[in-house]
Amino acid sequence: MKFNNLDAFQIKIATTDESNQVITMLKEVAQWMKDSGIKQWEFLLRGGDDEEIKQAVSNNVTYIIIKDKEIIATFTLSSKQSEWDNHIFGEDRLSNSLYLHRLAITPKFMKKGIGKSILHWILENINTDKELIKLDCVANNTKLNDFYKNNGFELIGIKDGHSKFQVCIK
Repeated sequence: MKFNNLDAFQIKIATTDESNQVITMLKEVAQWMKDSGIKQWEFLLRGGDDEEIKQAVSNNVTYIIIKDKEIIATFTLSSKQSEWDNHIFGEDRLSNSLYLHRLAITPKFMKKGIGKSILHWILENINTDKELIKLDCVANNTKLNDFYKNNGFELIGIKDGHSKFQVCIK
């Protein structure tokens, strides 16, 4: 079953009470990646980013997608550059970007068009004065790079083994 939109789902900003559920879901995806031979997010399995994830939830910049009371996807969209963003993209002197992190879908909901629907939802529903959404992903993950390219993101370079993508919001 493919989803062309997210009408059957609830999208909301995660609450601090949901932080551990978000972390658990991200670790489930990280384990799936590891089991699938995808070299990405293994640090999450060791607790890497747990505090950053909790902080993003606390800052009200992490969204969750719920189906039948279960978190099936998440993403973080922040107007503040993290140290990592600064390292990959350089300092955002114009402050004209949102940074997309940790877009993840639980394995049982993968390959149903939900990722594409989430990206479209973000572009249509995020109320912002920013001009761009930027993200990075591991450069050697061809499928993920193709996913972003096929959904309107432009590859603007590679740094330290990470592809840099952006898309105009307006």
